[in-house]
Amino acid sequence: MSTTGINNPISIGIVLFPGVTQLDFTGPYEVFTRFPNINLYLLSNTLEPIRSDRGLTFLPDTTFAQAPNLDVLFVPGGPGINAKLEDKNFLDFLKTQGEQARYVTSVCTGSLLLAAAGLLDGYRATTHWLSFELLAMLGVEAVKQRIVIDRNRITGGGVTAGIDFGLAIAAELFGETLAQEIQLQIEYNPQPPFNSGSLDTASADVLERVQAASRNFQESRRQIIQRVISGKSTGDRTKDTQQSLSYD
Repeated sequence: MSTTGINNPISIGIVLFPGVTQLDFTGPYEVFTRFPNINLYLLSNTLEPIRSDRGLTFLPDTTFAQAPNLDVLFVPGGPGINAKLEDKNFLDFLKTQGEQARYVTSVCTGSLLLAAAGLLDGYRATTHWLSFELLAMLGVEAVKQRIVIDRNRITGGGVTAGIDFGLAIAAELFGETLAQEIQLQIEYNPQPPFNSGSLDTASADVLERVQAASRNFQESRRQIIQRVISGKSTGDRTKDTQQSLSYD
C-alpha cells in the first residue's frame, strides 16, 4: 500500500477522447470519487465535449496543457483509440505524464495506447479479450487476467473490469479496508443473469457471433498497429471513430 495522499492530495488524471467507452472510465470514476484527499482531472486536448462510442457526451475539465504532474495516469479504451494510436501529440502527452507518474494505469484497450506510447515496455499487462494479440504485437507480455499489477503498472480487462480495477487502485493507494468499504458502498456484488462474460464460460456459438461482428473493426485496428510498429504511422487521423459493431 502506498502512503501517498495521507497528507498530500493524490492527483488522478482520466484521459478522455472521442469514441471512448464510457463504462471504461465511469466505473473507475465512481470508485475514485470515494477516495479521500484526491484531485481528480478529466483530461482532453481541449475542453470541447467528448462523445463516447455509444453516444453519451462528457465535459473535460482540464486540457493536456493545463494538467499538473499526475500521481495516477489512467487511460480507458474504446473504438476511439484507433485514431489516437497514430496521434503523436496524444501519445507524447501520455509518455510525458507516464514517465513521472507514480502509477500508470488503464482499462480495456487503453493499454494499447500505453503500449504505443512506450509505457508498457518490459511490463505485463491485460486488455479486452478481443485485443490480446494486438497488445502482444506492441511488445507487451499480454496476460489473460481481469487485473494485472506489475510494479507501478496496473491494467484492467474489458469494460466492466473497470470497477474491479478501481477497487484495486483503492487498495494500492489506501489499503484493503477502504477498498472493501467502497465495494460495499457501491454494492459491487456481481451476479450476472448469464454465464457468458468470459472466454472461459461463453458458449462456442456466442463467441463466434461476437468475433464475427467485430472482425472487420479488429482488422482495421491490426493494420493501424502494424503501421505503428513499422514506424509508418500517418499522424493524427481525424475520421469518425464511431463503429456500430465495435466492442472495445
